[in-house]
This record gives sequence, C-alpha cells and structure tokens, in this order.
Amino acid sequence: MKEVKKLVFLLVCFLPVLAFAQFKTATSYALIKRVVPARAGSFIVEELPADAPKDVFEVESAKGKIILRGNNGVAVASALYHYLTEYVHCQITWNGTNLNIPAVLPVVKEKVHKTTPYEYRYYLNYCTYNYSMSWWDWKRWEKEIDWMALHGINMPLALTGQEYTWYEVYKGMGFTDQDLSTFFCGPAYFGWFWMGNLDGWGGPLPMSWMTSHRDLQQQILKRERELGMKPVLQSFTGHVPSAFKQRFPTSKLKQTNWTNGFDDTYILDTEDPMFEQIGRKFLEVQTKLYGTDHLYSADTFNENEPPTDDPAYLTALSARIYQAMSKADPKAVWVMQGWLFYSDRKFWKTPQIKALLDAVPNDHMIMLDLASEIEPVWKRTEAYYGKPWIWNMLHNFGGNISMFGRIEGVASGPAQALHDPNAGKLKGIGLTMEAIEQTPVLYELMMENVWQDKEINLDQWLKKYILNRYGNVNPHAVKAWDVLKKTAFNGKTIRDGAESIITGRPTFDSATVWTKTRLNYERKDFLPAWDELIKAAPSNAKSDGFQYDLVDVTRQAMANYAGPLQKKWVKAYHDKNAADFTKYSAEYLQLISDMDALLATRKDFLLGPWIADARKCGTTAAEKALYEQNARDLVTLWGGENSPLREYSCRQWSGLLNDFYKVRWQKFFSSASIALKANKEMDLKAFEQTISKWEWNWVKTKKAYPVEAKGNSVAVAQQFYRKYRTTIGQNL
Repeated sequence: MKEVKKLVFLLVCFLPVLAFAQFKTATSYALIKRVVPARAGSFIVEELPADAPKDVFEVESAKGKIILRGNNGVAVASALYHYLTEYVHCQITWNGTNLNIPAVLPVVKEKVHKTTPYEYRYYLNYCTYNYSMSWWDWKRWEKEIDWMALHGINMPLALTGQEYTWYEVYKGMGFTDQDLSTFFCGPAYFGWFWMGNLDGWGGPLPMSWMTSHRDLQQQILKRERELGMKPVLQSFTGHVPSAFKQRFPTSKLKQTNWTNGFDDTYILDTEDPMFEQIGRKFLEVQTKLYGTDHLYSADTFNENEPPTDDPAYLTALSARIYQAMSKADPKAVWVMQGWLFYSDRKFWKTPQIKALLDAVPNDHMIMLDLASEIEPVWKRTEAYYGKPWIWNMLHNFGGNISMFGRIEGVASGPAQALHDPNAGKLKGIGLTMEAIEQTPVLYELMMENVWQDKEINLDQWLKKYILNRYGNVNPHAVKAWDVLKKTAFNGKTIRDGAESIITGRPTFDSATVWTKTRLNYERKDFLPAWDELIKAAPSNAKSDGFQYDLVDVTRQAMANYAGPLQKKWVKAYHDKNAADFTKYSAEYLQLISDMDALLATRKDFLLGPWIADARKCGTTAAEKALYEQNARDLVTLWGGENSPLREYSCRQWSGLLNDFYKVRWQKFFSSASIALKANKEMDLKAFEQTISKWEWNWVKTKKAYPVEAKGNSVAVAQQFYRKYRTTIGQNL
C-alpha cells in the first residue's frame, strides 16, 4: 500500500512536468508539419537538457530519420533550420523561400551539437508593429512565430492587444468611453501611442478592434510560450488620457509634445502617488489577460525629454518606475530601449545616463542597445554601467524600400562584442528594425550569429546564402553579390538606406526632409551587380529568391537613375529650355511607370495587400473606411495635411508609384510648364498648398489595388534592363 501511495505521489508531482515536456514535443512536431508538411514524417523530436541558462540543440541521423533535439521548441526549430540550411540547402525568408527538398534526405554523418552563447535573442521594435504588422491576422502571425523559432528568437516584444489593457485599467478608474475616444489612436499608430508620443490620431478606435486583438494576443502568447519564448510585455509609463486632469484635478501631470504635428500628450509624474497605484493595477490587469514572463518594456522618454537633467531627479524617477513594476511583480525585469541615449545625446550625457540606470538593481534591468551596428551606445556607457544588455541590428527605418546595410559589421560585430573585455554583461543579440519584409540577406546573416561565437567569414557565407536561396552557386550570382557587398551593403558612410527622389514631394532640389537621396556608393559601381544577375537569370529563373533579388536590384538601379534624370529637367527649367524640360520630365514619368510595372510582378512590392488587409480588419463599412485611411496615411503623409513626417515611411510599391508619386510629379511638371511658357518662375508656395490638399484627399479616397502579382518577374526585369542599362550607364 505504501508503494502505491508513493507512486501516486510521484505521479502527482511529476505529471505537470511530463505533460509540459510532451506538450512541447507536440508543439515542435506541429511546427515541422507547417514548415515541411510533405516531409514531416522524416523527423523525430527529442528533448535535450539545457546548458543553463543557454539553449542547446543537436542534429543527427538514425535509422533513416533525422533526429532533432533541443531543450525547448525554439531550440528544436533552430535544429530543423540548421539541417535545412546546412544539409538540404534550403532557405525561408520573408522575400523568397526555397524548400526544394530531395526525395532522399541528406545524412548527418556526425552528430551536430550547438550551444548558443547568448541567453537572449530579442526581436521587434515598437515601430515594427505598425510599419509592417498593423493588419496581421493569426495566419500571418503564426507564420512569423515559426520564422522566429527557426531563427532562434526567444525574447519577442509582444504588444498586440495592449490597448485593451489600457482600456480595462482606465475604465476601472471611472473614465467613460467618451473620455477615452480621444485617447486611443487608430491601429496604424499604436507604436507611438504606446510610447506616449501621440493620442487619438487616426481614431476613434472601435471596440471590435480591441476585443479581437485581445483574443489575437492571447493566441500569439500561447504559441510563443509553447515554443519556449519569453515575451516582453509593456508596463505603465505614465501616459494618461487628456481627461485625467478633469477627473483628478490635483494630479501632477506633464504636458508634452512630440513636435511632429500632433496634439499634446499627458504624462503622470512619477512623484504622484497615483503613478505607483496605476502601475500596479496595469500589471495586475495585464497579467490576468495575458500572463507574464516578468519582462516589461518601459520607455517613458522616447523622443521626449525629462523636465530637468538633474541626476538626482533622474535617479528618483527611474526608481519610482521600477518600484511601480516590482510592487505588482517582485520578479519584474525592466527591458529598456537605449534609443534615447542615441537620438538625444545632447541631453543624455554620462551623469544623466548613469543616474537613470543606477537606480534599478542590475538583475532587474536589461538594456537594448538598439542600433549596435550603427551607433554602439554600449561603447560610450561602459557597457551600460553594469546592466545586462543586448546587441541589436536596427537597419531599417520606416519600412523604406532600399538596398542597404552594414553587412560587414553584422558579420563581425556580435562576436567582437562578445569577446570584448569591456562589453560587461552582454547577454544577447537581437533584431530591432522598424520594419521587416525587406532585405532578407541582412536578417539571415544576423541570425547566423545566434549559434556561434566567432566572426562570420562573409565571402564563404554569401556563397552558402546563394546556394540556399537559388539552389545553385552560379558564378555570375557570386559576382553580383560581391558587388552588392561592396556597394549597397557597405553602409559605412550613411545611417540608413537612401531613398529615390521619386518618392519625395516634388521639388527642384535633390532631396527633401525625409527623402534622403545620398548613396553610400557611386551609382556606376552598382550597375555590375545588375549585369551579373541578368547573366545568372537563365539558370535561376525559377528560384523564388532569385526573382525577388533580380526585381530588387533592377528597382534599385532604376531608382538610382531618377537622380541624374532629375538634374536634366531641373537644368532645362532653369535654362528656360521648354523642349528639353518636356522631354526629360516625360522620361522621368515613364521611369516611374516602368518601376511600377516591374514591382507589380512581385507581391512583396504591392500596395494592394496593405490596403486590402487593413479593410479586412473592419467589421462594418465605417471601420473598413477608417482602417483604409490609416493604411494610406502611414505610408504617405504620416499625419495630417501638413504633416512634417510625410514620406518618413515612403514605399516603392506598385500602385503607390503610379497612383500617388507619379500623379504628384505630373501636377508639378504641369505647373512648371505653365510657368515656363509664361516666362515666369513657378510659384512653389502655391504648389505646396495645392498638392498638400490633393495628398490629403488621396489619403481619404477609397480604392482597391491588385493583391496578386502580375507578369513574369525575370522577363520584365530583362525587358527594363534592355531598355535602360545603356542609357543609365551613359548618364551617371
């Protein structure tokens, strides 16, 4: 009887553990089935003890099967991707996938054992949630979570449905729906609402959105946790509705402005007793809704300065923010973006940074070095003065379409930091881009660092990348990527990728505020990459990844040509040469049309899905119209009729080129032509007023665009190569 009782006791104690282990295995098998459905039966999943606190995986062959072992779902998924990339020569990216798997799977001759040197592999940026993810449903999120697991991500920022937490908290404090109608913004602007930069813009936010995305967040978190990820949720940062002052007249509020054309927002001072009360309530409500892994993002001063640079004030402020977290969750770890120390370095000097960080225990804060490949803040802060920190690649701003990157820094930077005696408590690496679904080479390269502690040999890695992406190592493709490495991806002289003047509001100048056209290479030096990819086309035409790359390189060559072509019609205008102005402006408009036709061949470059997905989120005609306006506005004006942020998130997309950018230029050329004929200077101020009204009307327009690609990518790229290559080469 005692033995039976003992057995029952052991079963009761260990059943949850056994169930969890079995559940993880089932989750891994489900992922394998989604990734390689036809070959899922060829893989066996086994659990492997962790090399605490770091993840570990193994891959080996046994009895005709591929054994994937890992200490959690992320490790098993990483084992799968290691096998697919190193043995089967496959690749899974946002922009091109190669899963051409042979009938007989390659054998792993010697067991592979990998331990990551990084405890944390962080993913996402507040901005990514809007520049890329605004309209995602569960199907798209499931695909992304699989990508995350395959690439070793275990610490994703998880903000979907966050507005529902805020709603519950403020409703519980007595605020009415009317009070909150001017607080919550439209879905395309949540990233900046969550950071306290704006209120209300693009709203009012329908309740149907909040409840549906509460449910979506629960699905997202469930899957991420099943795979062994530890999502980062948000904590209270002091952002309150404008009605707060009326409801709590004695509260201590700071009225602040992001200075980007939006109304003031209100931040509750940490000295106010209500700050801790709301902070505690916020985490209680959030935990009830979404659970917790004790990781909380809080960025009170993202692009907003504190009222004083007094170190004592900053220390007290930081301590109170942390206290509000820890009172609700004693295990709370504050995950903080280091962006403010880069973007506002005039304010954040050594005394101020140290004061802000020293107030929080080292083991309860993790710093995100948000743009390590651009500006490694850790190097000028003594590795964040003892705080654990994460080396991140930022790379993309605003979702702009441009071939750009600091490829050498990404290949070597993480390992160099890992072995730097001054790197302090470097605990991880990550991706903090403002937008995804572009420049896949940079992201595959960055995540190659996850399972190794040595610098990546870039030339060798690029050959492997070509093989995995195209299915062969074509010598012309190798030459093309060598050129790209030395030009578009050398990225050493500018912060982020140059835009084409085509996407800027029409001007006689070579750039606008947010249309930066300075390249980090000579235009002529880029063209051999185009030549070589065209030569590689016959043997790679069926490759999804090659098709994307050929279109992207062709697009970049044509976009680069817009600058020299602009100079011709600008000169003609200033020379009062109406004939040349007409000729070159017509060529410029044709270039835009041709780029639109080229990009129409790839779904990656279509405006249509962005608009259609926005409308799908609506449950009524009014909601669909609101979301479409949000979608149109973000990628054009980014605000109202006179928004200072216009073109910050410009996109070279088919549909947008012909229907927005080209029409603006047509109107500009028409006004300039009239001025030329009248022998007068064009009234640029009047044009600005006219075009701003047209732009705002375009944002409010309702129109469907193609959601499927049209035409053969390779054939169309070859067509425009024949049309433009000689002309471009002669006019740079």
